[in-house]
Amino acid sequence: MAEPSFTRLSALFFGLLLVLATYSWIPGLHSGFLSGTGVRKTLGPDPKLRVDHSSAKPHHPLDPLTVREIERVRTILFDHEPDFGSGSATIHSMALDEPDKTRVVRWKKGNRLPSRRAEVLALSGGQSHVIIVDLDSGRVVSDVVNPTSGYPILTMDDLIAASQVALQSIEFNRSVEARGVKLSDLVALPTFTGWYGPEEEGRRILKVQCFTSQDTPNYFMRPIEGLYATVDMDKLEIIKIVDKSPVPIPKAAGTEYRYSVLNKPVHMDRINPISIEQPDGPSFQVENGHLVKWANWVFHVKADHRAGMIISQATVRDSNTGEPRSVMYKGFPSELFVPYMDPEELWYYKTYLDAGEIGLGPAAMPLVPLNDCPRNAYYIDGVFASPDGKAIVQPNMICLFERYAGDVSWRHSEILIPNADIRESRPKVTLVARMATSVGNYDYTFDWEFQTDGLIRATVAASGMLMVKGTPYKNVDDLGDKEDDSGPLISENVIGVVHDHFITFHLDMDIDGPTNNSLVKVHLEKQRVPNGKSPRKSYLKVKKYVAKTEKDAQIKLSLYDPYEFHIVNPNRKSRLGNPAGYRIIPGGNAASLLDHDDPPQIRAAFSNNQIWVTRYNRSEQFAGGVLVYQSHGDDTLQVWSDRDRSIENKDIVLWYTLGFHHIPCQEDYPVMPTVAASFELKPANFFESNPVIGVAPFLEKDLPVCRPFASS
Repeated sequence: MAEPSFTRLSALFFGLLLVLATYSWIPGLHSGFLSGTGVRKTLGPDPKLRVDHSSAKPHHPLDPLTVREIERVRTILFDHEPDFGSGSATIHSMALDEPDKTRVVRWKKGNRLPSRRAEVLALSGGQSHVIIVDLDSGRVVSDVVNPTSGYPILTMDDLIAASQVALQSIEFNRSVEARGVKLSDLVALPTFTGWYGPEEEGRRILKVQCFTSQDTPNYFMRPIEGLYATVDMDKLEIIKIVDKSPVPIPKAAGTEYRYSVLNKPVHMDRINPISIEQPDGPSFQVENGHLVKWANWVFHVKADHRAGMIISQATVRDSNTGEPRSVMYKGFPSELFVPYMDPEELWYYKTYLDAGEIGLGPAAMPLVPLNDCPRNAYYIDGVFASPDGKAIVQPNMICLFERYAGDVSWRHSEILIPNADIRESRPKVTLVARMATSVGNYDYTFDWEFQTDGLIRATVAASGMLMVKGTPYKNVDDLGDKEDDSGPLISENVIGVVHDHFITFHLDMDIDGPTNNSLVKVHLEKQRVPNGKSPRKSYLKVKKYVAKTEKDAQIKLSLYDPYEFHIVNPNRKSRLGNPAGYRIIPGGNAASLLDHDDPPQIRAAFSNNQIWVTRYNRSEQFAGGVLVYQSHGDDTLQVWSDRDRSIENKDIVLWYTLGFHHIPCQEDYPVMPTVAASFELKPANFFESNPVIGVAPFLEKDLPVCRPFASS
């Protein structure tokens, strides 16, 4: 029997498995040079240039851990616990343990930085550890073992090890070859198992399913259906192999998606290249790699192992007084929930919590200049820790750029005043912070977009490949009256399994300060007009209700019971007496329809509502809990909110879940076009009037001389 090529498979794992991440490994400090592929720290970057991360220092209390700090944490941990040095204890994530919020808010540029600490999620002897390392004192100040159910975020080493266990199994290899697949074409993909009962207790497990990459890099479209292995990740042994009747493997033809290889004519007229020219350069500045200043906005941006990208301390300048006013202390995607709707043995467990199970940061590929980000974009690297504590760089992980697509900020043309030539219009130019992460088959793009009128828009766009299921059917006519339960036929022998996407955002809103915010539910209530009072029969009336406790703020959206939801500071009022506030404006959305006692929904209970508001607690950051892998749902947003703490005139956190149901279709094959969902945070009586009424219009003399080739 042929032996698998582990060298080739290991390369595939790093390039193609669930994390699809590109790491630039950094040698230790003793080498004298630490660098990853990056860009120069000036506007108009060249992504081919290199950045030396070895000398980086933190300049802001929320700056991420530097290379030197990561190396120092590693040294401290090795002294604290020898198992880290031997490799029997592994680091699963490392991030800044952020200072107390009050200290960060009080900090001013030029002040000494608060004590720098690192939070490490580690695994040792099958036990989960949440470790706090104080960098100033060089000590471990806290080491909590198994604070909740679940295990730390998975590492690439976990995925590779689980795959190799399966591939070293004679029984497993025979099943592969019996299906006519060469081991040299085999892609073994570890998939997360969720949690379904006591039989999974006391051990970390992964399920390994297989695909063939014969004649295509798009192995996701060529599943080897009916075969998987369950692997004990700690003992590195197979627990169970499931080998059902073979199903035809879908063809490779039509699965290619690389432009350099495709030789398929596209029957459309060519679109000429488009580029936005900025003769004076971009309008934004980036100080010390993380502090962004643009128009009337200032905010801090950084890469994060788990959340991917975090926006902090977003402040907007008052249009009347010039005063910088706080809007949001911290915003980031807290957790994702992607359940597939197939209860069969080989599919039921596919209900992923991507942020807490694998992390959005390590899966972030370098952004593609001119395609992911336009000209004049500014790129930011991510710096993370490997399982053995060494620093790694994710180059060009975040980009910043200004966007103008011909949209209008505001306008009015007057037609009712005779002989008045009044035509006022202002262009809408925005600033975008973007990252993209490739979590296995799916690619997610996260945008934070800032407008000069004070609005913040968060958008999540999904593309990539479907997770598909093999089937013997080639045409819907073959099905007769039997429609496949898990989804529609999207290509020959390929079913696109129905699934959901839910992304829950943590939005620590600090409207004019952190301590005095409230949720106001603004209800549109239908009123009946008494007979004879008006030709009208009904109208809508606004009534406002202040949420008193967290259960008052567990909110399901409804078109037929409309509310607006305002976060206000009742202690900061406009000249008219209205409290300063921001409202959350949902975009298109979907709700999880799974039963609340379904194990995946218990773990993802944060998707039970679209809006939540909780009392601020620095330990309540991630909606699925600190330890998510195989968690039982005992440390989720639902659990915290059910404590029903007071939230009126307090430091509060807004949580918003956006989502969409995905019923695949043929156009999603072999790579799906992007689908997006968004929400907005919009001022509500925050300013005294329209804050951009005095903004200048674009004039021809301000722009470079660019003439249209042809005009009608």
